[in-house]
Amino acid sequence: MNNITSFPLKIVTFLKEVRVEMKKVNWPTREETIKFTLIVVFASAAVALFLGALDYLFRFLLDTFVV
Repeated sequence: MNNITSFPLKIVTFLKEVRVEMKKVNWPTREETIKFTLIVVFASAAVALFLGALDYLFRFLLDTFVV
């Protein structure tokens, strides 16, 4: 019974601790967020193009020489 009655208190304590820790977080500025997002988007596009080119090349080679 003790665990059931103390559960809401534990949730409240946890949420208070989360609030305190979130205030300690060093959040990036808007400019940093935009810059890093663009880096991720362009890097993802570059990797997608590279893998797409490899896929096209291997498909071409298989169709030409194997099938």
